[in-house]
Amino acid sequence: MNKVLVFGHKNPDTDTITSAIVYAYLKQQLGVEAEAVRLGEVNNETKFALEKFGFEAPRLIGSVVGEVAQVILVDHNEFQQSADGIEEVQITEVIDHHRVANFQTSDPLYYRAEPVGCTATILNKIFKENGIAVPANIAGLMLSAIVSDTLLFKSPTCTEQDVKAGEELAEIAGVDTAEYGLAMLKAGADLSDKSLEDLLSLDAKEFQFGEYKSVVAQVNAVDVNDVLGRQEELENLLNKSVAENGLDLFFFVVTDILNNDSTAVAIGQVADASAKAFGAEIVNGRIVLPGVVSRKKQIVPVLTDALK
Repeated sequence: MNKVLVFGHKNPDTDTITSAIVYAYLKQQLGVEAEAVRLGEVNNETKFALEKFGFEAPRLIGSVVGEVAQVILVDHNEFQQSADGIEEVQITEVIDHHRVANFQTSDPLYYRAEPVGCTATILNKIFKENGIAVPANIAGLMLSAIVSDTLLFKSPTCTEQDVKAGEELAEIAGVDTAEYGLAMLKAGADLSDKSLEDLLSLDAKEFQFGEYKSVVAQVNAVDVNDVLGRQEELENLLNKSVAENGLDLFFFVVTDILNNDSTAVAIGQVADASAKAFGAEIVNGRIVLPGVVSRKKQIVPVLTDALK
């Protein structure tokens, strides 16, 4: 049997890394030679989770060309967010919780996308459906993903399914969700060792909004001034990225994980339009987004509708 690679999106977050590890483990239990890999550097939050539950980061790859003939995608489906050369391999499965866009295959596949807060919530169901017990360390990774994607169950993306899965997995992992979750989120929000260049790519995703090529990046912070206090330098870097990558919009979001609000800095020809999409204006180079914490549910759909 040929090996299959399992991976999430570029600029990986905790759900992407842990879901690749978890689903590769599950496939192995089902007799499939599966390997989890990653498409980018591991962030501090994910490192915290991996160390807590005794895992190494998956192997880093850039292109899938020459690696394998078949791959499984987790936590994404849009080709511009995936591995280089994705069009040249067979995608056999997708496990995701995002919109479906820019995705096409020549062969039938198993595609599972559910409107829940986290890929790990879906994976928890798949373990049950296959009658496979979730080991404690694997449960810890899945809980970490749910806490990350739902901001400790406070995000509007969070569903009752996510809460229930989180409770089940915390019991298996033997951790206190509130205590562990807050420590993990704070580890991810510690930006002291990050340059602005790092922050621009830490959790950035490319989207096509109508005819506009765009990037929406998001970073979590305990104090947004850790980032926005360097706004002039930030804007220079955003302008540089827009010019070098032919972008129409770079929408950079800083989310306050304690107050559940965000502030955005938008650069590009449709920057003003992006602000108006939220009923706001750019004031002092910033767009204030009260109550906005989710890129998937509160940012991307709004920009998609406004810029289509």
